[in-house]
Order: sequence, then C-alpha cells, then structure tokens
Amino acid sequence: MTDTADLNALKATEAPSTNRPRSDSTRSLSKSKLLAFRQCERRLWLEVHHPEWRADSARAQARFNVGHQVGDLARQQYDPAGCGALIDAQVEGFASALQRTGSLLESSQPIFEAGFAAAGAIAFADVMLPVDVAGQRMWHMVEVKSSTSVKDYHRDDVAIQAHVARSAGVPLASISLAHIDSTWVYPGDGNYQGLLKEQDLSADAFARGVEVQTWIDAATTVVRLRTEPQRSTGAHCQSPFECGFLDHCRATEPIAEFPVAWLPRVQTKVLKAHLAQPGVIDMRDVPDDLLNTKQRRVKTQTLQGTAWFDKAGAAKALHKYEAPLYFLDFETIQFAVPVWAGTCPYQQIPFQFSTHCLLADGSLEHREFLDLSGGDPSEAFVRALLDACDTTGPVLVYNAGFEKARMKELAARFPSAKAGLQALAARVVDLLPIAAAHYYDPSQQGSWSIKKVLPAVVPELRYDALDGVQDGGAAMNAYLEAISPTTTAERKAEIGTQLLAYCGLDTYAMVRLWQVFAGRQDLRL
Repeated sequence: MTDTADLNALKATEAPSTNRPRSDSTRSLSKSKLLAFRQCERRLWLEVHHPEWRADSARAQARFNVGHQVGDLARQQYDPAGCGALIDAQVEGFASALQRTGSLLESSQPIFEAGFAAAGAIAFADVMLPVDVAGQRMWHMVEVKSSTSVKDYHRDDVAIQAHVARSAGVPLASISLAHIDSTWVYPGDGNYQGLLKEQDLSADAFARGVEVQTWIDAATTVVRLRTEPQRSTGAHCQSPFECGFLDHCRATEPIAEFPVAWLPRVQTKVLKAHLAQPGVIDMRDVPDDLLNTKQRRVKTQTLQGTAWFDKAGAAKALHKYEAPLYFLDFETIQFAVPVWAGTCPYQQIPFQFSTHCLLADGSLEHREFLDLSGGDPSEAFVRALLDACDTTGPVLVYNAGFEKARMKELAARFPSAKAGLQALAARVVDLLPIAAAHYYDPSQQGSWSIKKVLPAVVPELRYDALDGVQDGGAAMNAYLEAISPTTTAERKAEIGTQLLAYCGLDTYAMVRLWQVFAGRQDLRL
C-alpha cells in the first residue's frame, strides 16, 4: 500500500526526535526508507535523523488514506471467508510482529502485513497466500497499490519485498502487484470483487536481489553520516512522490528573484539540460534562443515587470460568438473505491455546476446546481444542466477538456440524455487558449490557470477573498465533509454556501474575462 505498516512498526524502535542526529544507525532500514533513498539520499537521511522536519501536504495525506481504504478491501478480496490473520505491528510491537509472522508461516492461512527482517532491512507484505508447489507449501506475496497501473517505482518496491523475504528464509514462490482496475464498474451493494487486478512481477523481482542489496548497503552508509548530505532541489523532489522535506531543503538554497520554475512547459532536451546545471535558478540565467515564443514572453514581461495584452487578437478570437453566452463550470469528486453503482475508480463525478448567461441586452442570469445529499448526483445534475444551458448559444468554459470529458462520460451513463449532452459539448468554447495566446501578466508566474489570470485582469475579483473554499481541491474536501454522516446540519449548510460562492465566482470570473478580452467594457457586469 502506502508503506504505512513498516513506518508505524518502526516508530516503536526509533528514539524520540531531538535537535541532534540520531546515532542508532545499526537498525534495519524499512522498505519506505529504501524507497526514500532511491528518490534522494538527503531525503533518507532526514527521514531517519529529523523526521520532525517533515511536512506532508494534504494531498500526500489523502494518498495515505486511500491506501488504507484499498488495503482493507484487498483483505476482503483475498480472504472472503475471513480465516486469515492480520498482523498490526503498531499495536503488537515490532519484535512480536516478526515473531508472530514466523509462526503463521508454518500455517496454511492468508497473512496480512506479515513482517520480515534480514539483510539489513525490514519489510511488511500486504498479502501472503499459501500455495502448493510440487507438494511443498510455499507463499505467494501480493503488494497492493491504489494506482491504476504498475509504475517503475513499484518494481523497485516488490524487488525489495522479495529480497528481504527470501533473505529471511521465506519460501517465496511468486510475487505480484495488485492495482486498481480503472475500467471496472462498481455493481453496488458493497460488492468490490474485481476492483483489483494482479500483474506477476516474480521474474523481475527475483532477478534483482544483488541490486537491492547494493541499495541497502549504500543507504546504510548514508544513514551513518553525522551530517546531512547536500543535494540541490529539483525535479526529483516531486518524483515519484512529493517530498515532505522540500521546504527544509529550499530554505538552505539561494532564492531566485525570477525563478526558472516560472517558465511554462519545459519540454526540449536542450532546455532541460540547461536548467539542470548547477546555479541556473533565475530566468536571467537562461538564453533567449533556448526558449519558445511563450517562454520568451514570460521571461521578457517578468523582467520588465509589465503586462502584455494583444487586445485586437483577443477581441478577434471572441468576435464571432454572440449572445446568449453561457459561462459554465463544474465541480467534481472522485473516489479510488467507488461508492455509487455504475461508476468507476477515480471517475470524476460532477456534483455541482454554475452558469452565468449573458443575454443580448447585457443582463446576466445565474443558475446553479449543488447536491450534498450523499447520493449519486449524476442524473439530477444532467437534467439541471441541460435545462440551465438551453439549446442554443456558445458555452464558454476555462479548460474545455475537463467539462467536455465529463459530458461524454455522463452521456455514456445516461443514454436518454446522450443527444442533449453531445449537442451541449459541441457548443463549448474554451477561454483558456485565448487567454494564453493574447495575455500575460508577471503576477501569473508562468501559469494561465484562472486562479492566476483573474486577479491580473480583474484585480477586484480574488479567490483568496472567499470564505473556506478557494480552489478545486478544497471544494472536493468540502464536499466529502458535507456528505459525511457525522457532519452537523449547520456545518453542512455552511459548506453549501461556501461551495456555491466558489463555483459562482468561477463562472462570473469567466464573464469578466470575456468582457476584457472581447473589449466590451461598455457592458456593466
């Protein structure tokens, strides 16, 4: 899963945090520590010696929570009769967990979170299933992940698991990785059979034992260092996972006045290579001939401290669209483990929309939809959406791919509304490429998200002035809180007000952006 089992088990053996590096460098390294080492040796050292400096984001915590949920379902899938044994090292203690694992390996029942220690490392297996190989009892290990495919770092993960288990004397016949099948459709009634599918990684994992041991030896050397190893921050800080020590590491680095991180869509090999050089942190360090038109514009306007606005080009791009104009925005929720029948893992399900309609006389009409009942909002959403947007007039959105994809998915789920949704999708006009092609202000810091463009174009409108919900991630979290059975009616009403204000600002923001880009300041909106 998310490696929380081995993390929790280690807590019992680690000394309390202090301001000095720890000296207990002889203890075994957990799988999560070894994966941290694979990402960055500095991260490993900090994980061991100063975990109190780690600050995990809300996104990282959400990933941990999803991992726990998928792990619980995996136990149901691999042990439907409920005859297996679950080891909780955090409760039982590290030594006891290892000892009980050894005893259970002599049985013929499924084992969950079995622990192994050998070769200088420890690991906890999500699932251990007994198998008969030529009359001999052996074991099939399954690592369960909440992703929808096998990633490269998953292969490192199972290679570590296999090496530690086999080094501990476990008769391991095979090892697989089970991940979520994104095409699986939840039938309802709590039936999650089929949510996970396995991929056998035995051959690759078993062949990498020597390689894994080199990681363990090298990581042990890093842990024994008395001082923090130095490594500049970079792309590795976000891949494969965002590092909780990023703020700590950045605090020791020089601060660029005009960071190269503001350069949009860095894709060419030559530019990537230049930016990877030590000391290249400011856009002034990047030659113009390495930059494309948009990147040069960002650099030029940033260094000049002035906005660039192609008024004629923007007005021309919007001139052909006539009233009534509909400005539309969706808010969605996604579940790794579906909760509503007929939906798939990680499917974006709309629960809210806002639309502002600009009529020919310059007046605005606002309509909105929000379902906080906790039931599947999809069918009611579709009916309200088609009614609110009528059948004629351009539908302006910001980043059209998102809304159009949701319309396509809803059309597949509700055949009776398919024609209406397809017609609606055909009317969609995207404001994002118009903004990107014709406007840039240094305050955008290389981004054309509506959260960055709006305060630059229309300074009196700001998302940070909203109460509670100020971005899409916060909207998802607010929705989950609102539909929780433990949320009070008063709090639910408060959340509803915040969500309506946020989504309403999204569409009113598009109205005001259209007004500026179309050159229609004559309209009092």
